[in-house]
Amino acid sequence: MYAYFCCRVVIDNNACEDATVIHVDSVNKHGILLEVVQVLTDMNLTITKAYISSDGGWFMDVFNVVDNDGNKIRDKEVMDYIQSRIETSAGFVPSRRGSVGVMPAEEHTSIELAGTDRPGLLSEVCAVLADLHCNVVNAEIWTHNARAAAVVHVTDDSMGCAISDPKRLSTIKELLCNVLKGSDDLKTAKTTLSAPGVMHRERRLHQIMFADRDYERVEKAGVRAVEEGSSRPQVTLLNIEKDYTVITMRSKDRPKLLFDIVCTLTDMQYVVFHGMVNTGRIEAYQEFYIRHVDGLPISSEAERVRVIQCLEAAIERRASEGLELELCTDDRLGLLSDITRIFRENSLCIRRALISTKSGKAKDTFYVTDVTGNLVDPKIIDSIRAQIGHTALQVKRNSSLAPKPPHQETTMGHFFGNLFKARTFQNFKLIRSYS
Repeated sequence: MYAYFCCRVVIDNNACEDATVIHVDSVNKHGILLEVVQVLTDMNLTITKAYISSDGGWFMDVFNVVDNDGNKIRDKEVMDYIQSRIETSAGFVPSRRGSVGVMPAEEHTSIELAGTDRPGLLSEVCAVLADLHCNVVNAEIWTHNARAAAVVHVTDDSMGCAISDPKRLSTIKELLCNVLKGSDDLKTAKTTLSAPGVMHRERRLHQIMFADRDYERVEKAGVRAVEEGSSRPQVTLLNIEKDYTVITMRSKDRPKLLFDIVCTLTDMQYVVFHGMVNTGRIEAYQEFYIRHVDGLPISSEAERVRVIQCLEAAIERRASEGLELELCTDDRLGLLSDITRIFRENSLCIRRALISTKSGKAKDTFYVTDVTGNLVDPKIIDSIRAQIGHTALQVKRNSSLAPKPPHQETTMGHFFGNLFKARTFQNFKLIRSYS
């Protein structure tokens, strides 16, 4: 069932010079922060600043947002849609577990995959789907810490709709699970049937990887050195008396960063009571005052370490390391299988991918490295583009060459410290007037 609640949203373009300010006042409930951030993220808005307060049964948050071009939101239809989405957002979502799940829907069949990452894994998965006459209409694939997860939507090639035959679904699950088990790693894939319901795709990917314990660091020849040499997020935890655990995070800024962090905290059953987010040209700083849903702060060293590891993983999963390639061409059965096969034959590893189709056109984005996690030789990319088509496959950017965030001294640490020392939150509402 769905829970409905009182909610008021005000969108203001005059309060801040360089961002649209969105005020959200609502009856508080567990998960509401994630719902609001998810709406803003799904609209491809960038949250540059945020102030969060949810004590005393009421949720009062302020978000400074800009569009993909860094501009304010001025389209009235877009503003009305944001307001409507937030005000009518309901919070019921089913929790689902499993490494391989297949769920038929009216328009497509949803397939969930999880297993040990290895070169060519996506190519093998796509080859199986093509052989079974499954057309991939959209998908998202993440890899992190030697693990891989994907949510793939497919249709029957001949009918153009979801696959509903139980025997065929069983065959798809069995063959895909065999592909995922084709590794000598100690972890093996499991096959389960997804429970009915609707799940946000990116949140589901976080849940799959969390269940697969990708937050546990894995030593892997040639890869560990690359990871350690890159800019790792900094996550620290500190308890304030017996009231809250304060989490501070510094990392390279990127789209959807706040969603990934709030999603992880929510799924780990932690509640954000107060917080602030501030992003600069390169670095993002976030500070949250949290408790577990049982009302207690983090109380043990094991729990502290686990939360730090899980937040680091949440930040890193969607980090776009590697060369970004964009494919735009006519869609057809087996297209993704052919593209990923060419990548595999040229020793490219797909670190992350976003697959989409619309009106007969495929628009796919791949983030690739060589097999050791290093930069790809430009000559190899030229060869691949010659095979696929220079106009179809474009090089967008090389995120590995992006400058690392400089160390920045800041006075924002424990932004709300004085407020908590006074053991009152009445003054917290003053923060909402800042821009």
